[in-house]
Amino acid sequence: MKTPDSLVHKAEHLLTDADRRALAGIEKTLAKAVKVRAEKKRLAVLAFSGGLDTSFCVPWLRERGWDVVTVLVDTGGFSREKVREIGRRAKELGAKKHFFVDGRREIFDRLISHCIRANGTYQQMYPVMCADRYLIVEKSWEFARRLGAEAVAHGCTGMGNDQVRFDVTLRALGCDNIQAPIRDFQAMGGGPVRERERKFLEERGFPVATKHTRYSINQNVFGVTISGSEIDERREPAEDAWTLTAALEKTPAKADRVTVGFEGGLPVSIGGKKFHGTEILRRLNEVAGKHGVGRFLYTGDCVIGIKGRIAFECPGLHTVLVAHRALEEAVLSKEQNQFKDTVGRKWTELAYNGLFYDPLARNLEVMLGEMQRHVTGAVTVKLHRGTALPVAYESSHELRQRGTLYAQTSSWSPDEATAFVKLFGMSTVMAARRPSPRKG
Repeated sequence: MKTPDSLVHKAEHLLTDADRRALAGIEKTLAKAVKVRAEKKRLAVLAFSGGLDTSFCVPWLRERGWDVVTVLVDTGGFSREKVREIGRRAKELGAKKHFFVDGRREIFDRLISHCIRANGTYQQMYPVMCADRYLIVEKSWEFARRLGAEAVAHGCTGMGNDQVRFDVTLRALGCDNIQAPIRDFQAMGGGPVRERERKFLEERGFPVATKHTRYSINQNVFGVTISGSEIDERREPAEDAWTLTAALEKTPAKADRVTVGFEGGLPVSIGGKKFHGTEILRRLNEVAGKHGVGRFLYTGDCVIGIKGRIAFECPGLHTVLVAHRALEEAVLSKEQNQFKDTVGRKWTELAYNGLFYDPLARNLEVMLGEMQRHVTGAVTVKLHRGTALPVAYESSHELRQRGTLYAQTSSWSPDEATAFVKLFGMSTVMAARRPSPRKG
């Protein structure tokens, strides 16, 4: 029986010189392809802000065989100089390319608008300032598809809420390869992660701004959130932690009044002058912020089941929400006002919990839009010593009974009022007068 080697020898003997040259060419081509494939790095798109966390991600990914493209989505937190600085930082850290997206108007139109219509404050306190993450994820995924990237990366930790918002949204959009360098870094152990990130960067020659070692700061059109350092320790933040609001002892003695105009539940003007919502918030941040309005400390129930404490500032948005609620109270029916709180609360919970892409969020937005059709008018807000007080309003849609003024005059008779009160309270009176059942 012939061995395999003898068969191969016979086959080679039958080859012509042309066949041998062709095979040699194929072998060379295959060897070159294998070499190119071995040398080619994988491509990841990183949602990048230039802060400590996302700065850490660039060299971490590169050391693990990734080419990194960074994407900065400005949702209202950066000056022009800061945008340029972040671009330089990305290149300094080794990003292959860096892209910038101006998302300030889009974040208002697609997210903040719903927050205002919903009076969207999580646990009656926090105005879902985290919702800009959804736009950041969308834009990062768009670049990943455009560039043919294998993964999208983010700088979220394994302890916070943002990892849920990023991961769930990316998967909802169709991305299954998600890189989370800080979570991987945490899995290695070794103490507080932010201090280890700082050392990691400095050991590789990348300086870290001093403030980044104390706080994690996020700023967007909503306002500013601050965490870390003494805030995590349940202590009062140092005064230099605050960005948009003045300390009460430094606020003006004289109040300011601003009149915010609304159409369909959304702010459209200040003092009668029309502006886009983003500009309205920017202007109100300045005037309300100097009065110390919109400064908060908050301990919330996190998505992942723990308590999280943050400081946040939203002078413009807080002023708008105060004005918006005052107008709603006047123009919506009693049943609308009561039920709308339920609708708004559920939308806010979806946005906070990372479930913004659940179909229910779209359903609720349609309902909120319909309920806001008559929320048109103007509200004057008095800003003074940390408070925003809606002191006056006007609307052609106000639900007002002609000839009636609360506790003074009415369009019905005293006898009609007496009969109404008797019938309205009848069930309660009967139940209260019912004898208690005997025990035993």
